[in-house]
Amino acid sequence: MSKYKVIFHIDEDDPYRVKLVMNNLNNLIEDMGLDNLELTLVAYGQGINIFLKMSPYAKNMEKIADLGVIFAACGNTAKNLAIEASDMLDSVQIVSSGVGELVKKQSQGWVYIRP
Repeated sequence: MSKYKVIFHIDEDDPYRVKLVMNNLNNLIEDMGLDNLELTLVAYGQGINIFLKMSPYAKNMEKIADLGVIFAACGNTAKNLAIEASDMLDSVQIVSSGVGELVKKQSQGWVYIRP
């Protein structure tokens, strides 16, 4: 059986929204099992702040990354906010465009979730 491919997105660093996306990821993993999932979390806008090493969410993000969730940060946002790759968690991949990444994944059949 092939894995379910799910892409989440976050574009704000509001504590409620961050907790919601983390809970959604954890609940999905618990429900369906890591072996059945391929997960990506795309962040752009203020959402990119959750990927920063100095973020209050850094430890929780690292735990989620250790489970196999791919983190994709918008390169456009990083450039506009003068955020360097070295400012972000080691597990973060920079993509050219966060919105573009969502479009690409959805066109490949990924399920899109915006908590």
